[in-house]
Amino acid sequence: MKLVGRTREHELIHSMLGAGRHVLLEGPVGVGKTTLAMTVAKEYSRNVIRVDGDGRFTEQKLVGSFDPKLVLERGFTRESFIPGPLYLAMEEGAILLINELNRMPEMVQNVLLPALDDGKIQIPVLGELDAKKGFALIATQNPREFVATSPLSEALLDRLEWISISHLTETEENEIVKLNLSTSQGAISSWIEKAVVLTRLTREHPKVKRGASVRAAIALVQVLSGQKNPTDESFWNIAKSVLANRIELQVGKFSNQPYGHLLDELLTELKPMVEARLKKKP
Repeated sequence: MKLVGRTREHELIHSMLGAGRHVLLEGPVGVGKTTLAMTVAKEYSRNVIRVDGDGRFTEQKLVGSFDPKLVLERGFTRESFIPGPLYLAMEEGAILLINELNRMPEMVQNVLLPALDDGKIQIPVLGELDAKKGFALIATQNPREFVATSPLSEALLDRLEWISISHLTETEENEIVKLNLSTSQGAISSWIEKAVVLTRLTREHPKVKRGASVRAAIALVQVLSGQKNPTDESFWNIAKSVLANRIELQVGKFSNQPYGHLLDELLTELKPMVEARLKKKP
């Protein structure tokens, strides 16, 4: 996938990795943190080992553990040890990409400290593992106020260079939507512009706590492109389905109505705003 925008962030990550530092990318869902991290990692021609953050992730899954059956056969040897992603990245001198690091439990996060500090970790029985040259961590995280996240400790943050990743410009988001359409999806540019304007307005509306990312615009146009003769009515019907799981409403602040009714109210308010914004476009 072509990387759109992000020139400043791209250069920053390269500078930090070139200096032997480790990187933390923070930004809302859907702004391309993982795509940016993967793009930069692949440019180094190193193996990239990806881990997705999960509250059920354990220290053993990150570092590795002994296989009981193999231990019975061979004892506590390297052959009976099943390496985890951190072990493999250090052993190979690879880039470890941890997506949504702050969704991992704090004890799992802390396992990273000696690896980032000294390039070493201790493995029970096997002893010390030294990271090969080239080992680096690129981590991403959603904003710290997000639900189901564990704030990173000061000790861990002190070992990571922070880069903020925000939403792209409207022009760049239009380009991203176009790039995500297959050749068989002949969506005209007016639908793309309308979808992007709509998703961007959800980020500004007072009834929306968390607005939609460009992913919503991509989904909207992809579904709309599957229709033979898309209409404005079908656009808004699809928009409701697409936005439902991609925005967070200020529900308690405004109404006790069912979620579907709240969405209808929001879309009713957004329709004239979208049209007005489109009319202002040159």
